[in-house]
Amino acid sequence: MKVTVIGTGFVGVVTAAVLASFKNDVVGLDIDPKKVESLSQGKVPFFEPGLEDLLQQELQNGQLTFTTDYAAAITDADVILIAVGTPSAPDGNADLTYVKKSAEALAPHLKEGAVVAIKSTVPPGTLDVIRPIIEEKATVDFVMASLPEFLREGSAVQDTLHPDRVVIGCTDPDGLAILRELHTPFHAPIIEVSPESAQMGKYSANAYLATRITFINQIADLCEKNGADVNEVIKIIGQDNRIGTHYWYPGFGYGGSCFPKDVKELAAYSRTVGFGSNLFNKITELNEDRIFEKLDQYEKRIGSWDDKTVAVLGLSFKPHTDDMREAPSTKIVPHLLNKGAKVQAYDPMALEMAEQVFGAADGLQLTDDITKAIAGADVVLAVIEWPQIVEFDFAGVEKPTVFIDGRNQFDGERLTAAGWQYIGMGTGDVAHV
Repeated sequence: MKVTVIGTGFVGVVTAAVLASFKNDVVGLDIDPKKVESLSQGKVPFFEPGLEDLLQQELQNGQLTFTTDYAAAITDADVILIAVGTPSAPDGNADLTYVKKSAEALAPHLKEGAVVAIKSTVPPGTLDVIRPIIEEKATVDFVMASLPEFLREGSAVQDTLHPDRVVIGCTDPDGLAILRELHTPFHAPIIEVSPESAQMGKYSANAYLATRITFINQIADLCEKNGADVNEVIKIIGQDNRIGTHYWYPGFGYGGSCFPKDVKELAAYSRTVGFGSNLFNKITELNEDRIFEKLDQYEKRIGSWDDKTVAVLGLSFKPHTDDMREAPSTKIVPHLLNKGAKVQAYDPMALEMAEQVFGAADGLQLTDDITKAIAGADVVLAVIEWPQIVEFDFAGVEKPTVFIDGRNQFDGERLTAAGWQYIGMGTGDVAHV
């Protein structure tokens, strides 16, 4: 099948490479010549495990090409996937500017019966906005659909190759047949729904996961007040098969390119349909306030951040990516510097991005050597559970001081025995101090 993917960001590149691996003829289309040139040479402008190898393989096989030419990319395409960015507008709603521009640009080049599917995260009702834009310049009949993605950064290639489900939001029989055929090689359950349900499903999935994170952080805060251990609480509630032990992540809160954006957009969408008082507004508020509340709490425990050297371990928003969008570190590091601390920050992949985010901040040292980050530190703050951080032998450090375990990945008793003042997330003051 001939497929064109418009947009060569994270979702677009992963989708294009994986579809090419199933022997489709795939074209990645973008208006940025530099991105197209780089991708055509097999270079991915961000870190995602396994993606660059797959990209280079499919370029070499001739299944994948990249271009800036709409006419060349669209004219013969059976399926066009719009995977451009939908950043949040100032009012919180999804900004559909790039989706609209893509629709307008592709319209004159469509072939008869082509399927235009929006893979970008968009609110319910978006197809009703985009269809007239295409119809104005299209000369043939076409089908529209919603095809949401459920990728996780750090495991996006495997998530795309082996998805939990494929969601097709389309009511046209011919369009459904084409999209069903395109996704048959994935050997995953195919859920065929209305476009509105598909779009709502994407927002709902991310909002629910964000809610679980926010919920367990609230429980962790209560545990710190009464000596309970949130890890033991998770064991208790997890045995209820309605709840489960999975996806309980007490920490500094959720970040990344999806959860913060999608929860805010769902809240904004709710307001537009007259449901202004809702859970999603509160989730965002709790998540955004959490980091500063925890840092103030820790400051009271250690005395003051002023003149302290703090090793901040983990700058990306999660392991196995260099993405720092809404990462806890983007709030933690400036806050510590403003409080007079010296920060020695470590990440195995995100240093180039960190240099762009933080600039030449006074008092900040960036390093990809964890031993340099913790050298001479008064406080070690483990923020992200990179394997390089979790597997490091902190018990063997010569002069242990304060260890703040921001993801509950470490053995508090072992570190305490080694001389650290261990502070866990939701593990209670009584047990570990």
